[in-house]
Amino acid sequence: MKRVLLLALSTLLIGSSASVTAFAQAGKKKPTTKKTANSKSNTEINWLSLDEIQERMAKEPRKVYMDVYTDWCGWCKKMDVGTFTNPDVVRYMNANFYAFKFNAERQDTITLLGKKYYYKPEYKANTLAVELLKGQMGYPTSVFFLENFQSPNPISGYHGVKEMEMFLTYFGDNTFKHKAWDAFQKDFKPTWKEVSSVDMSAPAGH
Repeated sequence: MKRVLLLALSTLLIGSSASVTAFAQAGKKKPTTKKTANSKSNTEINWLSLDEIQERMAKEPRKVYMDVYTDWCGWCKKMDVGTFTNPDVVRYMNANFYAFKFNAERQDTITLLGKKYYYKPEYKANTLAVELLKGQMGYPTSVFFLENFQSPNPISGYHGVKEMEMFLTYFGDNTFKHKAWDAFQKDFKPTWKEVSSVDMSAPAGH
């Protein structure tokens, strides 16, 4: 995981950009913005659909967070319960990112920006997931993008609240523009609290 992260971050830091990639439809809740209040903004992540993200991106460019999961992935479910419900994660995600979920194993054909993505049996995954994860199909995988879907950075594995705070703030606060990842990670001091009631033992179905 560390090797994957360092590779992704080094790619970002040297200024390379990937071609714009659009994504599969996820939840249907609309996001809050920094200027608009929402009664659920502190209790639930505003998971958006593809159409909602693209519509809002045209009006207010933001970074994007993508949760790549499967229905059978136990650690994906752990993140749903223990990380994505955390009040600090929810607050920061809703204020700084457009967020959406993508089931890597969806079998329908998706047409995005003129390109078709379809189920690929040899990977047991949709080709959108194969492209973003570069064929390394591990779940869950968090993919961070700059504004307008630029520079996708996949980071594989389960992430608790402390790790998620580290990744989100490194990208969300634009720290990557002036501080190398190794230095940031060394100096990082978490401030968000874990949800103590969540059982963090290894789940079944992974």
